[in-house]
Amino acid sequence: MADVALSGIRKSFGATEVLKGVDLTIADGEFVVFVGPSGCGKSTLLRVIAGLEEADAGEVSIGGRVVNALSPSDRGIAMVFQSYALYPHMSVRQNMAFGLTLAKTDKAEIDRRVMAAAETLNIVDYLDRKPKALSGGQRQRVAIGRAIVREPEVFLFDEPLSNLDAALRVRMRYEFAALHGRLKTTMVYVTHDQVEAMTLADRIVVLNGGVIEQVGAPMELYEHPRTRFVAEFIGSPKMNLIPAEVIEIDEGGWVSVRTQAGDVLRCGRFDHAKVGQSVTVGIRPEHLGWSSTIGIKTKVRFVETLGHATYVYVEYSDTELTVQLSGGADLGNGDVMILGVPADKVHLFDADGEAFRRL
Repeated sequence: MADVALSGIRKSFGATEVLKGVDLTIADGEFVVFVGPSGCGKSTLLRVIAGLEEADAGEVSIGGRVVNALSPSDRGIAMVFQSYALYPHMSVRQNMAFGLTLAKTDKAEIDRRVMAAAETLNIVDYLDRKPKALSGGQRQRVAIGRAIVREPEVFLFDEPLSNLDAALRVRMRYEFAALHGRLKTTMVYVTHDQVEAMTLADRIVVLNGGVIEQVGAPMELYEHPRTRFVAEFIGSPKMNLIPAEVIEIDEGGWVSVRTQAGDVLRCGRFDHAKVGQSVTVGIRPEHLGWSSTIGIKTKVRFVETLGHATYVYVEYSDTELTVQLSGGADLGNGDVMILGVPADKVHLFDADGEAFRRL
């Protein structure tokens, strides 16, 4: 096992700068997930770690040694892509052993590693089958097994579940978590799916436009986003954002704002807020709820009933908000809904998207 350290990583393709000076340390045995929208640089950063892309500037270290000049095969890594890339004419056993065979590894050692990986992944019964006889999840296990037999210091995964259907993705998320628990090897995982990130990661790295917006444990990012971008990206459904203006800060530091609809909201105690400042109020869907007295008046646009929960999409001024209620809420399109906004659950962001620190 090994840690991974990135220092000042920059990468451009032509005139487009994709990575803009990334600094990151991944601890030995840690499961770190890169997330962000398309084009944010997450897959490029993974490929730089792997040696499939050469950084224009900066240093990549794995296990305490600088690997910039080393080929992927010499970096102590194994990579699994979203495409299984299995050889159709080979059995599962042969696919898993292929890299070791090319490296002229002793046959007994190959057999030992293949069987150990197959037992870890519960595919012993499929070793003599061809890929066409396997399901998508089984093929992905074979691709992972091919990486495991190399006994790498670091595993790199590039959106490995994106080709699977929804139900199988859920199952494979569990299997990835269990695999990490058994192997305890450093794993770096790229996905566009923040649910995967929240489920699997020890820490999540949120990338945006080639820079790191925030790094932290899943619930740290969920409960304490440092930027409006992170607040919107982490969480499903995403955080509600309401434009407002600071109108009062009392002697105790409590901030009150007025929304564009004219409602006054008490938002808690935040540092550096100033009267007259344009801000954005952030509130998670599960923290909005019915209010019989004080609240904001909204109009129901659409109701999504999922059994365990009901998502209500409401219109508030020029903003659409999402409300998460318990299952079976009796609401219809066009209904008026008064929503309470609890001050202790409000996030506040400035005009540049930076979060105010709660006091």
